[in-house]
Amino acid sequence: MDLRPPALRGLRRGTVAAVAAVLLGSAGAGTWTAVASDDAPAVHRTDTVMKMGGGVRIDTSYFTSASAGRRPAVLLAHGFGGSKNDVRDQAQQLARDGYAVLTWSARGFGKSTGKIGLNDPRGEVADVSRLVDWLARRPEVLLDKPGDPRVGVTGASYGGAIALLAAGHDHRVDAIAPAITYWNLADALFPNGVFKKLWAGVFMNSGGGCAHFTAELCAMYDRVAESGKPDARARALLQARSPSAVGTDIKVPTLLFQGQSDSLFPLGQADAAARAIRANGAPVDVDWIAGGHDGGDMETSRVQARVRAWFDRYLKGDTGIDAGPAFRITRTGGIDSTDGAAQLRGASGDRYPGLESGRRTIALDGREQSFANPAGASPPAVSALPGLGGAGGLSQLASLGLGVSLDFPGQYAHFDSGPVRDTLWITGSPTVTVHVVSTSDDAVLFGKVYDVGPGGTPQVLPAQLVAPVRVEKARRGRDVTLTLPAVDHEVQKGHRLRLVLASTDLGYASPAAPATYTVSLKGGLAVPTAPGVTTAAAPLPSWVWWLPAAGAAVALALLLAGRRRTTAPAPDPALADVPLHITDLSKRYAKSADRYAVRDLSFRVEKGQVLGLLGPNGAGKTTTLRMLMGLIRPDGGEIRVFGHAIRPGAPVLSRVGAFVEGAGFLPHLSGRENLELYWRATGRPPGDAHLDEALEIAGLGDALARAVRTYSQGMRQRLAIAQAMLGLPDLLILDEPTNGLDPPQIREMREVVIRYAAAGRTVIVSSHLLAEVEQSCTHLVVMDRGRLVQAGPVHEIIGSGDTLLVGLAAGIPDPLVEKVAALPGVSSALRTEGGLLVRLAPGTAGAGPATGAAAERAGSGSAAAARLLAELVRLDVPVASLGPHRRLEDAFLTLIGGSP
Repeated sequence: MDLRPPALRGLRRGTVAAVAAVLLGSAGAGTWTAVASDDAPAVHRTDTVMKMGGGVRIDTSYFTSASAGRRPAVLLAHGFGGSKNDVRDQAQQLARDGYAVLTWSARGFGKSTGKIGLNDPRGEVADVSRLVDWLARRPEVLLDKPGDPRVGVTGASYGGAIALLAAGHDHRVDAIAPAITYWNLADALFPNGVFKKLWAGVFMNSGGGCAHFTAELCAMYDRVAESGKPDARARALLQARSPSAVGTDIKVPTLLFQGQSDSLFPLGQADAAARAIRANGAPVDVDWIAGGHDGGDMETSRVQARVRAWFDRYLKGDTGIDAGPAFRITRTGGIDSTDGAAQLRGASGDRYPGLESGRRTIALDGREQSFANPAGASPPAVSALPGLGGAGGLSQLASLGLGVSLDFPGQYAHFDSGPVRDTLWITGSPTVTVHVVSTSDDAVLFGKVYDVGPGGTPQVLPAQLVAPVRVEKARRGRDVTLTLPAVDHEVQKGHRLRLVLASTDLGYASPAAPATYTVSLKGGLAVPTAPGVTTAAAPLPSWVWWLPAAGAAVALALLLAGRRRTTAPAPDPALADVPLHITDLSKRYAKSADRYAVRDLSFRVEKGQVLGLLGPNGAGKTTTLRMLMGLIRPDGGEIRVFGHAIRPGAPVLSRVGAFVEGAGFLPHLSGRENLELYWRATGRPPGDAHLDEALEIAGLGDALARAVRTYSQGMRQRLAIAQAMLGLPDLLILDEPTNGLDPPQIREMREVVIRYAAAGRTVIVSSHLLAEVEQSCTHLVVMDRGRLVQAGPVHEIIGSGDTLLVGLAAGIPDPLVEKVAALPGVSSALRTEGGLLVRLAPGTAGAGPATGAAAERAGSGSAAAARLLAELVRLDVPVASLGPHRRLEDAFLTLIGGSP
């Protein structure tokens, strides 16, 4: 699921999309294989465009792993403004866990066609039922009965709503796990009759404007935005597309995640869903996460793990798995002194308490007060900033005592409690009854409860949330019971609670006509405390637990390493000057007897070479490097570095410097201090570190004196590479060294690598940037699916391809291109920017340059080029030039079976 805060989402249409991309959150097919790491099972993906009703086409991706037998399926939906690509990583993980996973781009998003209908039962919901039909026909999907696959649905925001709606409309859905979504969209956008104008406006823009929505939705928005007040038709339209409309039909196990930092879909939406679905007799668990649509920690890893556990229990039938407590809250418990991040702790209960459990009444003081609704409702008070909560989230800032809300004098009334005698946890929705009189027919009020410290500071608005309410026929005065926002907030001993009733708020539409409101209290503030919810004890510092065990593990590792060294094969004198020699290297996947991450791999690296290790994801590159470093043991074959066989702890590894899978640094120390500490840990003399040279390579300047926690990703990457170069090792291994670097830094890194090898040392680089490899490497090893595809000098591998570039003096028509493609010995002919790209048929001699190992093919290659030239002249093709298409990318794709 896509749980990223809006500020971090990819843009879809224009700048506004960055603010709200999570709002509300068969034709041709292509197949490819991807894996998350070399030790994980392969995941196969098939892309298909499916035809729906009304000529709509839905772009889908289907993910499966090689596990045998039928397995349950999962439909994985994306958030509003996104596409199926946003949930690819989660789909791959679910596939590795034994599910058949289908993702799709909803109508109007990604490459799917159609108008956005906000999960219209006749549109988006009907599409989901057709996707379930498709799953029922797949031979690897487990069926409950013919036409009825075992299927779960999950997604966030817009995707969470479709999970609920699918369960209500299609009885074949067996379990759901919706996140940060709505139960009643009318209540979410028109709470208590007040228009949530800022979120609604951002929502329309992130969808591409009215033109991309169905006509009835566009007309509804225009009407409400112009009047500033929702009407009955608008409410009916949104309610009909809400899960609440089919609430009595949702009878499947439901795991609800809702965000505490969420002014769009607050906690009350999940509460309404939980009560309705539980009333149907279905099991329901509720989980309040730290983040939400306003930002904060989305707890993505924990959330996805719990979704998998939920599906394991209710789709796979694994009753022994722990799917989590009936109710869980994430609470912020201070700041980590090493990196400044908020510390999160869990609180849980064995049942969901709702929003009213354990109420206690807090007395409030204050006389009757009058305040103004200004003309044009401006300036507005500020509570939440929709979509702009930032990575930290305003709700987390509030929990840490940092208030950012703003009320304007003369535009609000306030009522205070006395200091609380003991620490108070508010968990749920406080309520209060007030009497309201207005000089206008209608009054719009915004209720909120502040946590006020001794002396009046800080004044913190929990979760930055307010509760709007429209009070109709208020001229004669009315008693109104306000249900305030649901929060989970700790009020410390000695703090006060302050009830504020304001006339305006930035996120909502208020009456434009000036008016005066008069309010008075009709009782105290009823505060829910959820006594059945307990917070996990604050953990002891991690080193208390891991240090003794780590000491014992290190001692054992040293003992075992010493034993292994005594039995290691003797050095090979013939390889004493060879930096790396790998022979028949193999490594099986864990718990597999016949599936290999690396198999029968052999190659040799000489002094002064810069070797590029290339291959697609899952080729076995990282596994090979980890075996080379002694981090994992091979199942077969041998690795020798300067003639010495590699074993964990082998002394020859002191001649190897490596940057593999990132480097760990102590965040509170400076860059220089980290490097000095690392070198001291090796036990080698300080003078052997060549620290100044390594720091010059890093190019961090004054940042070397700053704490590493302040570094950008690129700065951390450069520091890690400098760490690998400490001691100027004879063999340097760099895994994706240019990640996080900008183009000038990449160029500098290229020059460093070339100079480093020119001094007689050897460098091995694993990278996906083929252009950089082509410019910096002298030799290549190309791997695919764990096996060696080709090894040799870069120029030979590029020149050994079977693709020719025909430069054209003038354009040629399509029929002539087709005639070229049909020539004997030609596999295909495609237009390209440089002319015509002609690929020779398999078995036809290559046309590489007559240098190095390619010299053997020069004669036949020239003959093939000459024959092709003669045929082109015969067809009256205006040939300006003819030669090999010399790009590493094309050679690489040809070697691994791709298409240039």
